[in-house]
Amino acid sequence: MRSSTLAKRIARLTLTKKGHNVIIMDLRALTPMADFFVICSAESDVQMKAIADGVEEGLEKLASFPWHKESGSANWILLDYVDVVLHVFHKNIRSFYSLERLWGDAKFTYVSEDGTLATRRSLQTSRSARKRIPARKTAS
Repeated sequence: MRSSTLAKRIARLTLTKKGHNVIIMDLRALTPMADFFVICSAESDVQMKAIADGVEEGLEKLASFPWHKESGSANWILLDYVDVVLHVFHKNIRSFYSLERLWGDAKFTYVSEDGTLATRRSLQTSRSARKRIPARKTAS
């Protein structure tokens, strides 16, 4: 399965357990570490575990298993599928780690509650691009 397809499937699986603020970050041009990060938030520790378990179960049906799991923290669960890494954060801790800002040069795909995708450049890149555009002169 292609990494972009896997990232989208993981993002949609997080929605089945009511994950919110789901973002797919395209890291292919930035690092060889992973092609994509999928990031989502949960309301509680129980929901975080449900999201991670739901993703694992959904992908096991397709014979795709995580290479590595991290769940030592009660506020962050990580599932590493080599090319795609899922980060499930408790809603109160996500802004502390701020992966979106750390990887601000990535291309972001925002996943809505109904599973539709909207791709945009990061906010950081958009701001720097706006600074370089000279102001238009208007005819008087």
